[in-house]
Amino acid sequence: NLVAFHALIVDDSSASRAFVRASLEDAGFATVQEAETGFEALRVLTSNAFDFVIVDVNMPDINGLELLAFMNKSPRQQAARKILISTEIDGRDSKRGLELGAHAYLSKPFAVEELRMLVSELLAPAEEVSG
Repeated sequence: NLVAFHALIVDDSSASRAFVRASLEDAGFATVQEAETGFEALRVLTSNAFDFVIVDVNMPDINGLELLAFMNKSPRQQAARKILISTEIDGRDSKRGLELGAHAYLSKPFAVEELRMLVSELLAPAEEVSG
């Protein structure tokens, strides 16, 4: 029996959003919202609380790192688990992302299983993880 989780996918690639959405919906997420740009994401983030936010690092307007910085300042989004995704794995980006509160970093392309495993690990209650 799955809890209804609420996720936001922020990626300028519609194919990438569709892939992540399908992975999450199959994993039991009740609501999956999408944002194509950083600006769109900001609008959605100010009016909704999410359990999960998956953010692409490289976007044309506001990049994923800037979005993480915004989420850190937003009380509404502080509980959200954040995953950064990117085609370019750069040690600097992943380090900066983790400093900005990202819980994990996935390099594209990734498998459905990779994403699902990460999601279930991040959503597991703390006592389950340490057990």
